[in-house]
Amino acid sequence: MANNRLVYGAIILFSANLINRILGFIYQYLIMNFIGSEAYGLFHMVFPVYMTALVLSTAGIPLAISKMVAENISLNRYKEAQRIFRTAFTTLFFSGLILSIVLFSNTSQIVAKFFPDPRVYRVFQICIPAIFVVSISSAFRGYFQGFQNMIPSALSQIIEQVTRVTIGFTLSLKFLTYGVDWAAAGLAAGMLCGEITGLMAISLQYLSHKRKRESKNVRYQKSTFSILSRLLTLSLPITGSRLVSTGLSSLEALIIPRQLQVAGYTSASATSLFGQLSGTAFTLISFPSVFTFALATSLVPAISEAMVRKDLALARSRCSDAVRFTMLLGIPSVLLINYFALPLTHLFNSDDVVVVLKILCIGGIFSYLIQTTTGILQGMGKTSVPLVNALISAFIRLPLLFYLTGIPVWGLKGSAWSYVIGYVCFAVLNLVAIKKEINFKFNVKAFVIQPLLAGLGMLLVIHLICSLAPNMVVVQLLAIALGFLVYLFILVLNGGIKPEDLQKIPYLNRLK
Repeated sequence: MANNRLVYGAIILFSANLINRILGFIYQYLIMNFIGSEAYGLFHMVFPVYMTALVLSTAGIPLAISKMVAENISLNRYKEAQRIFRTAFTTLFFSGLILSIVLFSNTSQIVAKFFPDPRVYRVFQICIPAIFVVSISSAFRGYFQGFQNMIPSALSQIIEQVTRVTIGFTLSLKFLTYGVDWAAAGLAAGMLCGEITGLMAISLQYLSHKRKRESKNVRYQKSTFSILSRLLTLSLPITGSRLVSTGLSSLEALIIPRQLQVAGYTSASATSLFGQLSGTAFTLISFPSVFTFALATSLVPAISEAMVRKDLALARSRCSDAVRFTMLLGIPSVLLINYFALPLTHLFNSDDVVVVLKILCIGGIFSYLIQTTTGILQGMGKTSVPLVNALISAFIRLPLLFYLTGIPVWGLKGSAWSYVIGYVCFAVLNLVAIKKEINFKFNVKAFVIQPLLAGLGMLLVIHLICSLAPNMVVVQLLAIALGFLVYLFILVLNGGIKPEDLQKIPYLNRLK
């Protein structure tokens, strides 16, 4: 029963993220087929720089809030949890406001210096106010995650995504008549509107939650300075990790289109290919991360709770469950994406990245492990470890990305292999760090062999059914459904799924 809250929280976020990914999947289809990959390529050129600014404004504080609130709640210090939130909220409010004003005042210079295509000006300008909005929202999300209450975050994310898809597609389609740059601006406007509605939703839930908790406060006072100091101590390494990640994304958004031109593509073709890589290949390969993102978010307060109580056995149990669930969902996902690579890319009007997607599938499972293991390390308070590991993998990936993408026979395939190598390096380093910290053991049989055998059995069934009517979507969907049932059946037979796993789902326990 000890892991119930971890699993329950992950299920709540997983459900929300799954809905959001399905909506995002539909959104990507609409963009690629009605707006075009060039418009998405322009939008995505801005996104890494926008994310870098967002990391600077939030400074990793939301995860620090989650950890600190979880520690105090486990000791019944509700008053202190509220003070942590108020201190963090004030910090995020002003950091987001100041950074947004600075960026908006210098938009022209930033676009001229940092972007290869001047058409991104309107997109970047529209994205800037979202930095302030997301900074405030992140404080509320960190607070609720500290209580291991994932429902407010889940609801706000769904509302945000529905708004983004509806307004973003409508505006981009309407603005397309004025040019590709205006269509990209429509996508940015949809994102901004989504963030605003998400903030409204979660702030209203906070007001209700606060009223319910006021009578349960236990006094335990620390100075505002000591709270802020701890927040920054925990958050700065997280900021470093995210800056590395977003900084690398920014570099890659510059390197890939330019190196594709070196390989012989025109500027427009290179932008379109980059749009297909980011809008189709990465969208598809990251789809299973709806679970690992939810799991990683739930792990921070769950592991923090175990560590503050010095319960290493509980910490190891939660780590083991997290890694095993990641592999149980990740392995069949990459097998399915690889098998259906051609129809999936064709759906997005991105046939040029079929081989690229198949290559990325090799590293997909490692990218999911990166999210899970990073959440574990952050929950342990080892927030600097993922930063170091990210830097090591970056030193390996970036030179490969630059070199291989510029070779005509490699192009985007070289980019894909560079990502795969980086994912493997990062995931392995994280696992080694966790083993060193709590003597965590990587169970090859439970984590790899059992789900892989079940996944291969699933693929065999899917292949046999699809061969009866290769081009019928209904048959393919039926094959996937039956294949998934076969996957679960084989896991039960080989011990990959055990009866005690069901006991970790609170809803099923209440049915007994």
